[in-house]
Amino acid sequence: QVQIAESGGGLVQPGGSLRLSCVASGTYSMLYATGWYRQAPGKERELVASIYSTGNTEYADSVKGRFTISRDNAKNTYYLQMNSLKPEDTAVYYCRVIGTNWWSQGTQVTVSS
Repeated sequence: QVQIAESGGGLVQPGGSLRLSCVASGTYSMLYATGWYRQAPGKERELVASIYSTGNTEYADSVKGRFTISRDNAKNTYYLQMNSLKPEDTAVYYCRVIGTNWWSQGTQVTVSS
């Protein structure tokens, strides 16, 4: 059994920054490929950043250069650092072990003045 707990969402002004955290517990390996997803109202859930066992990362074009995914193996924690936030980044953000049904509960990120 794997549990994934997420934190760090909130309200931020355009141009601001937020950092999301995702802690995994249970029968879990930090070698699993893990991704951050988001879902805006009326839109499909999309993968915005992913990190693999090698440490390689990938980003959606819409966030490239602004978002950074990282992990701390000692803490079983993944992070999504979000800079230069835009109103179109407003969504519920989730982390997920790619290829599984292990999802976090989601956290709201709202970018608004």
